Amino acid sequence: MNLTIRANTLFERNTPMGNLAQFAFENAPVGLVITSARVIEMCSPSFASMFGYRPHELAGQSLAILHASPEEFETLGRLWLNGMQRSPNYADERIMTRRDGTQFWCQVHGRSLTPHEPFAKCVTAAIDLSGHRPVASLTRREREIAMFVVGGLTNKEIARRLLISPRTVEAHRSRLMNKLGARNSAEMLAKLSGLPA
Repeated sequence: MNLTIRANTLFERNTPMGNLAQFAFENAPVGLVITSARVIEMCSPSFASMFGYRPHELAGQSLAILHASPEEFETLGRLWLNGMQRSPNYADERIMTRRDGTQFWCQVHGRSLTPHEPFAKCVTAAIDLSGHRPVASLTRREREIAMFVVGGLTNKEIARRLLISPRTVEAHRSRLMNKLGARNSAEMLAKLSGLPA
């Protein structure tokens, strides 16, 4: 059975399963969002409140409004598309932006319901990590590199993904270490991961 049809059927009202699915969606302890072509179709109250909105305020909006910049939205979109072309599931940790402009670390797990066209229909779960991973004042490029450092990528792997030189990655990592007050790479990773340094 097509996953999209099955997902839509679950939410049919006046059926025991429809009521249960709606209840679970609306009360999940993590933020849930259903998107079509990177536009929010519906989101859970947990998802909306994580970003400072109500669910109806996000319906019909591009996911771009939850990113720090249009460039980050495009970069992350390209990375997710590349990942979802290999597997319908993709996950990362990234810095997102709330309605009031504050930024926070967010763990994101997405699944394409249309593997032949990954962004056509997606279900994504988001978890706010700000309680144990503070955000330093970082540039867009530093945020991108921090995301990959947390993901365990080497400088060369980060450079390939961002289409920049490994030396440029090293320079950004050095600035990241200074901003975070880290003495070495392990301490920087611990600070970015929210672990005791």
